[in-house]
Amino acid sequence: MTLQAYGKIAHRHVEVNGVRLHVAEQGEGPLVLLLHGFPESWYSWRHQFAPLAEAGYRVVAVDQRGYARSEQPASVDAYTLLHLVGDASALIGALGEERAVLVGHDWGAPVAWTTATLRPDLVRGVAGLSVPPLPTFGPPPLAQARELYGEGFYQIYFQRPGVADAELAEDLHSTFRRMLFGGSGDRPGAERPETWTVPEGRTFRDTVPEPEKLPDWLSEADIEAFVADYAEHGEHAFTGGLNWYRNIDRNNELLAGLVGRVVEVPALYVAGDRDLVSAMISEEALGKLLDTMVPKLHRRVTLPGAGHWTQQERPAEVTAALLDFLRHLDG
Repeated sequence: MTLQAYGKIAHRHVEVNGVRLHVAEQGEGPLVLLLHGFPESWYSWRHQFAPLAEAGYRVVAVDQRGYARSEQPASVDAYTLLHLVGDASALIGALGEERAVLVGHDWGAPVAWTTATLRPDLVRGVAGLSVPPLPTFGPPPLAQARELYGEGFYQIYFQRPGVADAELAEDLHSTFRRMLFGGSGDRPGAERPETWTVPEGRTFRDTVPEPEKLPDWLSEADIEAFVADYAEHGEHAFTGGLNWYRNIDRNNELLAGLVGRVVEVPALYVAGDRDLVSAMISEEALGKLLDTMVPKLHRRVTLPGAGHWTQQERPAEVTAALLDFLRHLDG
């Protein structure tokens, strides 16, 4: 497929590691691979395509395994962090490239950080949005989360087979309205970030009420786009993404021997000051993490008033930070 440098976004499927993945791409030049989080898709990067392509980069956003228009392997244990790193690594080659800059948001950030750590030969630079690099690579063991946040902590709630799957798939429009608003910097009380916790006897949907009005950065057309991406999986629309959470303990077992490894390629970290992740890590601890884990950190960018959905809530600032980082990599 031939793409015009500044043409419209093109869509196709690429098979890697036996899994059929949907990719959206625009532009020509050095590869920038965009990795979304939960519960998103390639569409979460909609604002970054044109500016990065116009700046001379080949921009590719993938629906990661289990998500949106990509294939959902049936087995829960097919969603370990090593599988996801394998997908990102193989995708670079499947796109005909030797190296890429990885940009990951939310769950996409651990994929990007870990890929950069394990395969620095493939990664020119790495940017993490919202989630910083962790010594455990992905989220820490669930026992630790239980001790800190209780049984209702969302990562633990998501472990229950079929429960969150059914809740979230019941009404896709409502789910995306609730979650995107509920994790944003516009939600009530956002200036005091708190973790998502489900009280006993309640459902996850109860913790994220549906907004009467969407914030300015999110339109009904955006909601429709996410719904269209997820609709083909029916009642299992979110099962693939939830299976990432169901491998947290397995990831810690598989990657235990790698604890202590650091990200040795140039890096960028971007987060909103109203991000829910900030409720799980103190400012002091975050600073120490970045100092330890990313010795070649180019910049740390904090977005005032922004919540968890960085590249959607603050597209201009995120794009500017990425372009600055790319110029740094290109000398």
